[in-house]
Amino acid sequence: AHSFYLPGVAPRDFQVGDPLQVKVNKLSSTKTQLPYDYYFLKYCKPQKIINSAENLGEVLRGDRIENSVYTFKMREERICQVGCRQKLDAEAAKNFKEMIDDEYRVNMILDNLPVAVIRQRRDGHAKVYEHGYRVGFKGKYSGTNEEKYFIHNHLSFKVMYHKDLETDVARIVGFEVTPHSVAHEYKEWKDQDTQVVTCTKNIAQSGTPPQEVDTDKEVVFTYDVTFEKSDIKWASRWDTYLLMNDDQIHWFSIINSLMIVLFLSGMVAMIMMRTLYRDIANYNQLETQDEAQEETGWKLVHGDVFRPPLNSSLLCVYVGTGVQIFAMTLVTMMFALLGFLSPSNRGGLMTAMVLLWVFMGLFGGYSSARLYKMFKGTEWKKNTLKTAFMFPGILFSIFFVLNALIWGEKSSGAVPFGTMLALMLLWFGISVPLVFVGSYLGFKKPPMEDPVKTNKIPRQIPEQAWYMKPIFSILIGGILPFGAVFIELFFILTSIWLNQFYYIFGFLFIVFVILIITCAEITIVLCYFQLCSEDYHWWWRSYLTAGSSALYLFLYSIFYFFTKLEITKLVSGILYFGYMLIGSYAFFVLTGTIGFYACFWFVRKIYSSVKID
Repeated sequence: AHSFYLPGVAPRDFQVGDPLQVKVNKLSSTKTQLPYDYYFLKYCKPQKIINSAENLGEVLRGDRIENSVYTFKMREERICQVGCRQKLDAEAAKNFKEMIDDEYRVNMILDNLPVAVIRQRRDGHAKVYEHGYRVGFKGKYSGTNEEKYFIHNHLSFKVMYHKDLETDVARIVGFEVTPHSVAHEYKEWKDQDTQVVTCTKNIAQSGTPPQEVDTDKEVVFTYDVTFEKSDIKWASRWDTYLLMNDDQIHWFSIINSLMIVLFLSGMVAMIMMRTLYRDIANYNQLETQDEAQEETGWKLVHGDVFRPPLNSSLLCVYVGTGVQIFAMTLVTMMFALLGFLSPSNRGGLMTAMVLLWVFMGLFGGYSSARLYKMFKGTEWKKNTLKTAFMFPGILFSIFFVLNALIWGEKSSGAVPFGTMLALMLLWFGISVPLVFVGSYLGFKKPPMEDPVKTNKIPRQIPEQAWYMKPIFSILIGGILPFGAVFIELFFILTSIWLNQFYYIFGFLFIVFVILIITCAEITIVLCYFQLCSEDYHWWWRSYLTAGSSALYLFLYSIFYFFTKLEITKLVSGILYFGYMLIGSYAFFVLTGTIGFYACFWFVRKIYSSVKID
């Protein structure tokens, strides 16, 4: 499976003595969810800070990749290199303390591999990586009760390389760091050539006191580099990062979802076979006039079932948007399955989603216009404008508010003004015109014909039983689709909010297929019961039945927030709920559309198979 491991990332071969440059990425914390630039803290700066090329996804995620003072040569070990010394003023000390309080981690990159800290697993056999090392820690000196802050100012890097047997070149396959806090001492300062007295080969056991963070303290930053030969091939160097702790859970979740699907499919099949065949056979035998007067069940409403709903143009807009989201999700997953969007392609997933969303406007406009024409709508341009602006507009305004909040916190996660403009350009320059093109094509085609004629006068709907009331049946409908994706959702949330990689798109794709089937089937079942009780308002109901699973998604995200995350800051909480709101809204539109189309197909199918005088 590694043959198509990472398109676009070629392996780099290093000779002995080739220069290696460690790049620094953002400081990140799962407690605040606000990334910061590495140089926001008073770390050693190179003469000139160069920001590496970034794609759209990286900017949106808050990645800032810059050069650093940590440079060394391939396969030449270094002991105790001096980076620089920094005198901490009140501001710098305060920043360091806050970052240590919020458990910030420093992310570095060497040859496109993120730096890792080894954490022992509880069962002790495999090594698990944590991303980045902690800025520092809190502790007490023995005999005192006062808590002090200590900074990790000495880094022991370990670079693993895989050597080519014929030639002497090697490829980097691992990059680990062990951070230490050491209060360094030196006789005289000569910049990079300073002899630091406190540096020994094994710094962890040397017994030097740790480096405290406080105003007017001087911190000397140092580092070691060791190189280690490794059997890991270049193609599988990401495997330790992507080690999913437990595959069983995923299989369990998929089997659990398949059970739901089988149960529902059984019900659908039963309805189709038993009831419908019996119904249709009965309806088609009622030749005599007297019997025909006493029709029952779903055939009764044949004259009203295709009556356009209230707010029909809004329904068209939402269905069009849903098709757009569906197409985007499907194509993104295809790319992900082919290995194009692996975590080593930083920002690839975000970039792909934004671009695909923009280009799928064509399908959105087309399906919206087809439906609108079927409802005998006349103002197709107005409908198209709504399709082009409604969903992205709501998304953009929430995003804008959240971005302003991040910006207020001086975090590097804030999307710069230029990128905002680029997003607007994508939206207005590509997405909107494509929606119009799609609409034009959809509106030019002849409208879909209804299988039965609609009566002039709407018939009365009888009093419904409590369990057939719209609210109840809509809320019931959302439980099963949510149940089908619920466990996979946990992993997705964990990878977004707890800073872990998500690379199990195979599982995700299976779950997505299961979600589509579940949404379709539950809607068909509930729609059939609704028509049997002579209630023909199925258009919106079918959309909301499947779409209500988004409500459960949002409720689950609230539960997740209080049980799994340690977010204490108000801004971070608002961010979390803002993004989860955007996610749930998109999920609502997606599932609603799936449910609507399933129900639409079903209703057309059953009414076209009965003879109606």
